[in-house]
Amino acid sequence: MTIEYAIFGGGCFWCTEAVFKDVIGVESVESVYTGGTRPNPTYEQVCTGVTGHAEAIRVGFDPAKLSYGDLLDIHFVTHDPTQLNRQGNDVGTQYRSVIFPAGEQQKTEAEAAILRAQQDHNDPVVTSIEPLGEVFVAEGYHQNYWEGAGQQNRYCMAVIPPKLQKLRKGFAQRTKSLNP
Repeated sequence: MTIEYAIFGGGCFWCTEAVFKDVIGVESVESVYTGGTRPNPTYEQVCTGVTGHAEAIRVGFDPAKLSYGDLLDIHFVTHDPTQLNRQGNDVGTQYRSVIFPAGEQQKTEAEAAILRAQQDHNDPVVTSIEPLGEVFVAEGYHQNYWEGAGQQNRYCMAVIPPKLQKLRKGFAQRTKSLNP
């Protein structure tokens, strides 16, 4: 099996990680920091907004089961790409809507996905496409967050289930929970 990777941010990585872990063809999801200038950033540093890093996810996927374009379409359906530097109550550049393509093919597909997403929104899609630089894996307690502490976190309980519902409504054939 060949594994390819997609990296994007759409708000809190706890929320985006939970969504993509439920997608058929996704083999791994890691919460990461990328897009900034500070080497080896900590969560506390990224939260200040001064590192330039975004909370993002690195999705390992099987291209025989799921295309990069499909991942991008899921990304756009499960967050609000019209909010600049925020998602809901999470505010700051670290929560920006962003795609970090690995190469020209992914960049071309990201540009096409933004155009598709714009058709579903009256407000402009503000998702940026940024060069893929160094990626830093977030601290261990951020990994698999929804499956553990997240289901006891009141904020996550208010945000993640609606995102999962959007995924299951728009991509029912692609979800592990609906297709065990």
